[in-house]
Amino acid sequence: MDDPLTDPLPGQRPAAGQHPSPWFRSGPTTEPEQQQPEPQQPEQQPQPQQSAEPPEQEWYDPEGYARDWYGARRPTDPEPRSGPRSGPPQEPTYQELYGAYAPEQPKPEPPHDDETVGLRTADTRRIAGQETATDRPDRRHPAEGGRAARRKAAKKGGTRATADRADAPRTGSGAAPLSRLEARRAERARRPSPGAVISRGLGEVFITVGVLMLLFVTYQLWWTNIRAHQQADGAAHDLQESWAKGKGKPGAFEPGQGFALLHIPRLDVVVPVAEGIDKHQVLDRGMVGHYSEGRTKTPMPDAKQGNFAVAGHRNTHGEPFRYINHLKPGDPIVVETQDKYFVYKMASILPQTSPGNTSVIGPVPPGSGFTKPGRYITLTTCTPEFTSKYRMIVWGKMVEERPRSKGKPSALVN
Repeated sequence: MDDPLTDPLPGQRPAAGQHPSPWFRSGPTTEPEQQQPEPQQPEQQPQPQQSAEPPEQEWYDPEGYARDWYGARRPTDPEPRSGPRSGPPQEPTYQELYGAYAPEQPKPEPPHDDETVGLRTADTRRIAGQETATDRPDRRHPAEGGRAARRKAAKKGGTRATADRADAPRTGSGAAPLSRLEARRAERARRPSPGAVISRGLGEVFITVGVLMLLFVTYQLWWTNIRAHQQADGAAHDLQESWAKGKGKPGAFEPGQGFALLHIPRLDVVVPVAEGIDKHQVLDRGMVGHYSEGRTKTPMPDAKQGNFAVAGHRNTHGEPFRYINHLKPGDPIVVETQDKYFVYKMASILPQTSPGNTSVIGPVPPGSGFTKPGRYITLTTCTPEFTSKYRMIVWGKMVEERPRSKGKPSALVN
């Protein structure tokens, strides 16, 4: 059996009696026969006619060898060389034989220097796919020669690369890298100006003040009413308990002490009446205050003659007198004490007057329509709503004094 390891090397003929290896195939010789120049002979002599021998065939077939080992040739493999060859026979190259199977040769890297290697590494931080200065023929590197050379070039007016970077677009995939000076300028441009910082601070202050004002308004219009109603209901409950125990006889009362209940059926109002008109002790607690001090002192409802005057909030803190402007002449106003019910009928209203006009709570108030002393009631409150610039006055005249033992008057029953 033939051993391929004993085959002769390329370019050698097999020895006599030795057959070529089955691993190789013979094919027609592609090399043309070299023509030797004929020497000039003085006389032409007849040459013996040689027998025609068949042309020698080359036993080494590179294409068949590659096909036997690696299969049929792929489209990416190079086309086999054809045609006559000139010169000595040449062996096919590795790339010609194996085509796509040949490994790629590494590309040479550009030389590095210690001074500019830090600047070149900055390009690696850019987004993958961006075009670098070396990829474009119209971009040139800064002046070579190290940092000192670049400084000199900058003093002379900058390098060509600096001008190219200035003309290059700053956005998109073709943006050129920024120099240190340009990066600093871009960072300063991104920083807000002092005016912007001040405007932002003022805006935050205004927003904070607006939120605080909104909370204050919510507290005044909503929470104070809830709190005042709770306190007024508690004071009315305590007053009724004291009456049940036999306390609260008519007489002198302490400031802030409750002594009666005011009923306004048309407005669905039931509110305690306390001594004095102190804002914090009486009015802000949702109660109605009795004028009982100084020049504004008025008699109690059980007096035989006089004007029983009270004050209350129109807005916030329970707002018991908010809708007294809706009262009509003849509407009942009832004052309940421990022993009696005092029933008044609404007589007239003064929409607006000065806060210093104390005559409206006098024995015979001017503008009320009363012409002589009698038993009257006066309700005072602030106006317009949510202000205390003026006062609104409502007057009434007593029409009935009913003991509690006889039950409630008809104004509270109906």
